[in-house]
Amino acid sequence: MQNRQVTRLGANQPVPIDIRLICATNIPLSELANENRFRKDLIYRINTVEITVPPLRKRKDDILLLAKHFAKTYANKYLKPNIQFHPSAMEKLQHYPFPGNVRELQYTIERAIIMADSDTIGSADLLFSPIESSVTESQEDEVFKLSTMEKNTIMKVIEKHNGNISKATRELGLTRTALYRRLSKYDI
Repeated sequence: MQNRQVTRLGANQPVPIDIRLICATNIPLSELANENRFRKDLIYRINTVEITVPPLRKRKDDILLLAKHFAKTYANKYLKPNIQFHPSAMEKLQHYPFPGNVRELQYTIERAIIMADSDTIGSADLLFSPIESSVTESQEDEVFKLSTMEKNTIMKVIEKHNGNISKATRELGLTRTALYRRLSKYDI
């Protein structure tokens, strides 16, 4: 990849390649690398441009757009072309946290269309996966962990001071050494 050439199996001559590599993960690469589940040198080779897409629960405006898209797709697939959402169903969709993200929304809409008795999907037709309820609770608990709060505070203060460590240490009430220790601990 680095030299932009490959040597085919059984051949001796490298062949030039022109590719664009797109990778996706739902686990931070730094976390995988720290657990030795992903090579750090490979991260540096593939991580030229990083795009972080927030979870669906933080993009409430996208929920109804995606729901309507999936409804249209599955309505055609299951021969129910006039499917509409009742306002109560739309409200229920916007208030659900979607721990399973877009995929959970997709399967929720598909299930609702399959099971719907009429052309209108009501709030009762939207059944969310019970698998995800335990994940949501543990994610909410993560926000209240002392280590998470400390990491977030350090990141905000450093960002506030545009990376100026001296100003950040004064505001945090830490020595420079203590701050560097925490930066290393939290892989910041």
